Amino acid sequence: MAGIWSVLKKIKNKLGGEEISPEKNPEYIHQAPADQIALDLFKGEWSSAMPSCRSDLQAGPINLFEDARIQWAEELLGGFKGLRVLELGPLEAGHSYMMEQAGAESILAVESHTTAYLRCLVVKEIFELKRTRFLLGDFVEYLKARQEKFDFCLASGVLYHMRNPAELIELISKVADKALLWTHYYDGEIIGKSPGIAGHFSDTNSLEHAGFKYTGHKQNYYTAVTNANFCGGTAPYSHWIPREDILSCLKYFGFAKLQVGFDDKDHPNGPAFCVYGEK
Repeated sequence: MAGIWSVLKKIKNKLGGEEISPEKNPEYIHQAPADQIALDLFKGEWSSAMPSCRSDLQAGPINLFEDARIQWAEELLGGFKGLRVLELGPLEAGHSYMMEQAGAESILAVESHTTAYLRCLVVKEIFELKRTRFLLGDFVEYLKARQEKFDFCLASGVLYHMRNPAELIELISKVADKALLWTHYYDGEIIGKSPGIAGHFSDTNSLEHAGFKYTGHKQNYYTAVTNANFCGGTAPYSHWIPREDILSCLKYFGFAKLQVGFDDKDHPNGPAFCVYGEK
């Protein structure tokens, strides 16, 4: 689409008596190839800092390429070596990078945000990821249509963006016997003390999926969707659910062995935790 607009702009300029030369066209790079140039295609949009082995590269502020949560998963799994991994919402491929570095046999990562997907491809090229494939599309629709099994599913930062979180947990349970989720959860007492977060919540709804009944607290994105860094859900709202409902839902859909870590009640964006589930 960007290429079409570029052509139209050039035609308009030519008809107006001004023709842009290649030297002045911002879509061309006139420097020798460099990794930083590729990162700068999305300057100001990156969430992730690049790994310390490439401290020369400037991107975002968060250490997602050296994430303790993925290291914890590696310990619980007994290593990533030889595992076939499904990753939901890779964002900027930091976790994909870590799992490939740790020896995963293959990583299939599904991302619905178009520019996040393109940032993943930039990372794939810079770090020469050979065993990771990125797909552009809605991972819920992907899971509904596929029966392929994986050794492990990583769903970091996605459950709280769902309108029906229990549906995602059920879909994960059908494709993997081991999974790790990092997610925000609803705690009225904690959220009520933070007006900036509480202001995004409106209705409380009774939800049900495949016989599992639970409470969803409607979280509205409002104008956040207009932010260049927005990487939330695909709908105008999602449902956050209580911590205990998340654990109960995982058990209901077969994840009998659960371990909780990184429980952060003071997270600036709302209470959050990690849960590892195994059938």
